Amino acid sequence: MKENRYDDEKFFKKYGEMNRSIYGLQGAGEWHDMQKLLPDFCDKKVLDLGCGYGWYCQYAIEHQAQYVLGIDISKRMLEIAKQKHSHERIEYRQMAMEDLKLDSESFDVILSSLAFHYVKDYEELISHISKWLKKGGDFVFSVEHPVFTAYGTQDWYYDENGNILHFPVDHYYEEGQREALFLGEKVVKYHRTLTTYLETLVNNGFSIEHVIEAKPPLEMMDLDGMKDEMRRPMMLLVAAQKK
Repeated sequence: MKENRYDDEKFFKKYGEMNRSIYGLQGAGEWHDMQKLLPDFCDKKVLDLGCGYGWYCQYAIEHQAQYVLGIDISKRMLEIAKQKHSHERIEYRQMAMEDLKLDSESFDVILSSLAFHYVKDYEELISHISKWLKKGGDFVFSVEHPVFTAYGTQDWYYDENGNILHFPVDHYYEEGQREALFLGEKVVKYHRTLTTYLETLVNNGFSIEHVIEAKPPLEMMDLDGMKDEMRRPMMLLVAAQKK
């Protein structure tokens, strides 16, 4: 059984109070970089893996996508997606992306936002994505940066007065399960190295077009804790194309 903390009422309520939940793409610190990586959606068939509230599904439709399929394991997430971003050319399905079965070369664009670090077998998923994507198709995703996931706790080291000292990075090459604290709740995530993220793409027939270690935009620097985000990378963005 794949973990699904987002259908836990307490956890989901906390998630709904985040800036990205309230303000959508504009409230996400990585959006100004992610937007630059997105391809032309006009007349394209788009797959969004871990679609959440459906922000990217709606964005693709607003940019003339022909059809969008949004996949998410969370019933609560998809309820919000259908409320906020319902459209005749968007289809939502509740299931784990690892269990998804699709025809070969059935999509022009495949997206995923901050979801792959919940997936245990990244290599198998990328193999499937390569089959689902048409030749010349675009694959764009974001994940938590390996520096951020390596140690596991995903929290700073503090002094006796509660001031931030530094961010721990340890056991970097030991890939696998980590127990992180997210929104004050324990969540299982999976750490993998930058090499694994990128070489797996190359080994599955992708050419890597762009790699960005996203940092918050200047207009967000006044938000609580955002200046500290300049001290270590939190997110990794990748754009690739199926050769």
